[in-house]
Amino acid sequence: MGETGMRLEKPTLDKDLDKVSLAEEMTLQTMRPVAGLGAGLVFLVLSVAFAASAFTGTSGLAVILAGAALAAYMAMNIGANDVTNNVGAAVGAKAMTLGTALAIAAVCEIAGALIAGGAVVERVGFEIVDAAAMPDGDAMVRVMLAALLSSAVWINIATYANAPVSTTHSIVGGILGAGLLAGGPQAVNWLTLSGITLSWMVSPLLGGGIAALILFFVKETIIYRDDKIAAARRWMPVLIAAMAGCFAAFLAAAGIPGLFDLSLTAGLFVGAATALVFYLGSRDHIRRQSEGFTNRNQDLRKLFRLPLIGAAGLLSFAHGANDVSNAIGPLSAIVVTVGGNGGAGAIPAWVMLIGAFGISVGLLLFGPRLIRIVGQEITRLNPMRAFCVALSTAATVIVASMLGIPISSTHTAVGAVFGVGLFREWYTRNSRRRRDYIRRRTGHVHFMEADETNTEEAQRRRLVRRSHLLTIGAAWVVTLPVAALLSALIFLALGLVLP
Repeated sequence: MGETGMRLEKPTLDKDLDKVSLAEEMTLQTMRPVAGLGAGLVFLVLSVAFAASAFTGTSGLAVILAGAALAAYMAMNIGANDVTNNVGAAVGAKAMTLGTALAIAAVCEIAGALIAGGAVVERVGFEIVDAAAMPDGDAMVRVMLAALLSSAVWINIATYANAPVSTTHSIVGGILGAGLLAGGPQAVNWLTLSGITLSWMVSPLLGGGIAALILFFVKETIIYRDDKIAAARRWMPVLIAAMAGCFAAFLAAAGIPGLFDLSLTAGLFVGAATALVFYLGSRDHIRRQSEGFTNRNQDLRKLFRLPLIGAAGLLSFAHGANDVSNAIGPLSAIVVTVGGNGGAGAIPAWVMLIGAFGISVGLLLFGPRLIRIVGQEITRLNPMRAFCVALSTAATVIVASMLGIPISSTHTAVGAVFGVGLFREWYTRNSRRRRDYIRRRTGHVHFMEADETNTEEAQRRRLVRRSHLLTIGAAWVVTLPVAALLSALIFLALGLVLP
């Protein structure tokens, strides 16, 4: 009888197993950064091997391999730093998990780079500096190698410091710094450079303005209506159709290399037909999805999750189309110079593949570091606001890609986030529709007018953290001169190493 209360488990063994499990968890956490670094090195080696097998030239192979390695390194850094622009808003709004966001971004980045990246690649690789103004072809090669290395190192440092800098600023600054040192001011195409610089100033304003207009439309037609769900059933299909139609028109008009090349009129027709299909399909889907929903913002946000995922995917496509040039433009110039082709011409497919897959590898391995800053810390984002951010950024970047302009997706995305936050501050203070809506729902209005004389209260009610604007703005300002100076120093060093 005395043995009935005997303990059957072995506490000593249990404690030992707990210690082993804890040690394994600590080892995994410690080894995770090392594993990412190892995977990155594997991709670099594979890129070099791929370039060696694809390059058909008989001389200059060593330079091509060095350029391929640096382009792969640059592409991974672009993916690591710029992934915040693509999926940060969606993750911050809790519309999808980080893993899902990274998977969607990786696939869409590759598609955008391969399908629509050619025009911007030629602008970066062949139109910022003039190869004919260089002393010789070797100088042009050293310029592009220095630009790749300096830009990649600077972006790597910025990513480690959790600073979402502009990768476009970095590569343009790198080409400018080394180009000036190699060929002097006459080697720089100042008209092209001034156009790129102007786009940097316009793109965040354009992204913020479009985001604010879309949010205004959503608030006026859906959020502050007595029957939110009925309003969403009426107007959300319009938003989805507009998004799908614009993307289809862009894709059709831009053409897919090797498959088709349509006229602008035909592209607009394809866009209109696509918009109609998506309108009819999304109208039925939203009606079914909203059955049983109550007239609350919590239920309304659920309706925006799927459109937000689509907008994030579209933004990743646009980013791949525009920012792949930051890695592949210089490599294309190196390949053309070493191969003796004498001009931009067609960009080799293997060059595009290194950039496309490099961006995806970088965002999968190192991208999550910066997502919180853009997605959560500037202003609060729910699925509706995040949809406005993603759609406006995608539209701005897509138009720039069609025109072959290498704009900063970082500028555009952060500008859109700030545009949404600042618009919310204005709308909260000035919207008559919101005032009437709250009066009907509650019988009284809590507005900021009563507290406007209280400076501390006005500051507390601000919906945008201005400190992040100063931090990100400072990073933008220093990026181009730092990349230019670093590139010039590397150019001098390469002159001592390369024959």
